[in-house]
Amino acid sequence: MRVSATEFKMNIGKYIEHAAIEDIIITRNGKDVALLTNVENKKKAALESLRGIIRGTEITRAEIREERLGKYNENPH
Repeated sequence: MRVSATEFKMNIGKYIEHAAIEDIIITRNGKDVALLTNVENKKKAALESLRGIIRGTEITRAEIREERLGKYNENPH
C-alpha cells in the first residue's frame, strides 16, 4: 500500500496497525521515501535468506547468536 506523507501523518495509528498485515510505502511528491513494515516478518525473511550459507559446519544457531551478540557485551577497557 502507498500513502502520501500527509495522509500518513494524519492517520499514523491506522497505518501502524495496518503495517502488521502489509508493508506501507510512504511517498512525498509522488516519490517513495519510507517503508513501514512488520518487524517480525522481516526478521523471518532475513533468517530464511541465510539458510544454507553455513552448510557443512558444526555451528548451532545458539552459537552464532552468542558470537554476534558478544561484541555488544564486551567491556572496553
